[in-house]
Amino acid sequence: MPVFLRQFPPMGVYETLFRFAEVTHKYMGDPGTHPWAQGFPLTTQVPGGPPLPDSIAIGATDRMYPKADGQPPLREAIAEYYRHFYGAKITADHVAVFAGGRPAIFAILAFLLEDVTVAIEETEYTPYYDLLQVLRRPSALIPSHPGNRFRPTLDDHPRRDKLFLVKSNPCNPTGVTTHGDALRALVAAYSRPDRGALIDEAYEFFCEPEPVSALRYVQDIDATNLFVVGAATKGLQVPGMRVGWVVASKRHIDVFRNYSSFAMGGVSRASQLYVTQLLQRDRVAQARQAIAAFYTAQRRRYGEGLRRLGLELFTGDGGFYHWLQLPKGLTGDGLNERLMRHDAAILPGRLCDMARRGDRGPLGGLARFSFGPLAADSYDRDLEILQRCL
Repeated sequence: MPVFLRQFPPMGVYETLFRFAEVTHKYMGDPGTHPWAQGFPLTTQVPGGPPLPDSIAIGATDRMYPKADGQPPLREAIAEYYRHFYGAKITADHVAVFAGGRPAIFAILAFLLEDVTVAIEETEYTPYYDLLQVLRRPSALIPSHPGNRFRPTLDDHPRRDKLFLVKSNPCNPTGVTTHGDALRALVAAYSRPDRGALIDEAYEFFCEPEPVSALRYVQDIDATNLFVVGAATKGLQVPGMRVGWVVASKRHIDVFRNYSSFAMGGVSRASQLYVTQLLQRDRVAQARQAIAAFYTAQRRRYGEGLRRLGLELFTGDGGFYHWLQLPKGLTGDGLNERLMRHDAAILPGRLCDMARRGDRGPLGGLARFSFGPLAADSYDRDLEILQRCL
């Protein structure tokens, strides 16, 4: 029987999840497992952080269809958040709500004009590769490898017309964060008429010493092709709510509203109600401070432990991952075959390679270790398993 759909493999993290389930007959994240491959935060209250609501009130209007670009209270709450904490010159009309960050990124890349080239660091968030392949987007790699310690500068970026940067900041998997004058310069460079950028700020809260956003440096977003993507997934600790957003020019928000009207149908009103509560100013201020403090401590603690095991770290000062070089001759997949005997797994570095050069490529001997979902009392057992498997 002929197959009518184009086939493609699962996104990199899911490749590891499926292999884990096949070997262990468990789901990574179940009690007793060690989910070092997964990119989700604790979904319980962190030390010093605000409690997470247990319920929301639903009325008759909340059971109606949602608005295509997001409910006005949530869009206003998002705009107010960026105005207050970053001085952003935006309104609710600059915000579109999506069912998570990835659908937002998909929509942006899907509507890029055909003659625009995507610039992307060669070490990046795994689904960027899948999106570029599925959407058949031409791309140019920015050097990001052990030679420059995964810290490219603007001088490393391609020089060509109609260039569109796709970048996670802090970077997933490396945790390297562009901030201060470097972020100001990046925003200015990609605010030009022949440039544009998608800045994925999923890990905004997880920066040392405080959260970072490109919107602090955007002068007039309506005069740019800049798109800042955020989500409740990481810093607000509710990945299951599936709420993300894009901040962009009003004319681009019109495109996303039209897109949602025929392809997405809006985002769950219940989820939007829940996330609107999380963005109340006093609460989100407390969350920003607590998340940054807790995960900075975790980053330092695990960093010291991993170095004691003899591992070289390239990790930056953001996110909740350690980006590490494995002992010579050991690949991420090879380490996972050992770790899965202990109900643990990491993300092999090859899956973060935007050129997909496999285990023999420059990222084959690297791995991403996630401490995002780990409770503070799991540290000793985590290091014990790693030591045994290394």
